Amino acid sequence: MATWVPLESNPEVMNQFLAALGVPKKWQIVDVYGTEPDLLAIVPQPILALIMLFPCTDKYEEHVKQEEKELAEKGQEVSKDIYFMKQFIHNACGTIALIHSVANNLNGIELEDGFLKKYLEESKDLTPEKRGHLLEDNQNISEVHKVIAQEGQTAPPDDREPVPYHFVSLVHKDGALYELDGRKSSPINHGATTPDSLLSDASQVAKKYMERDPDNVYFTLVALTSAVE
Repeated sequence: MATWVPLESNPEVMNQFLAALGVPKKWQIVDVYGTEPDLLAIVPQPILALIMLFPCTDKYEEHVKQEEKELAEKGQEVSKDIYFMKQFIHNACGTIALIHSVANNLNGIELEDGFLKKYLEESKDLTPEKRGHLLEDNQNISEVHKVIAQEGQTAPPDDREPVPYHFVSLVHKDGALYELDGRKSSPINHGATTPDSLLSDASQVAKKYMERDPDNVYFTLVALTSAVE
């Protein structure tokens, strides 16, 4: 299995990465400082995705097992238009969360010609597994990731070192809120949402993650939004 140097949860680094892949500068990653309504109100609109970074603790792993069990029993509705990929690269969850955020908003983001546009065109009709393997084999995106990952404020860890944090993207598609986590077997449908209520609805999902592990302070939120003029 391939291993990448992890991306820092840092809007400046993430924006450099998106720009290098052909995302126009009119879209940006910004910090979200909390789930309270007054903190959500200062996030620039429109919002296309909320990205969570959290520690992979035993409580998280227990939750994933329980969730998979419930989904196997009850099932769920998933839009055929949702773009979802599996993760087969160690430490690539930040990149995959960004790709999930962009790929499910191509009606708003007019991608410039570049590595990401080419990858999404090549992978649009593939299974989530084949999309993941196609990214694994994509030297261009891998190289951009490697260069940008060195730009963070903290020294990047050795790419062989396991990183105990995970990125997940929350997006709106066809009237529903989806959690996209390449380590899970499918997108998770969290119920109804709209483009206007995406941030408040997604922040409630994030809040539940925090409440499941209240002793852990290492939890970060960023959003993909319209750039402030």
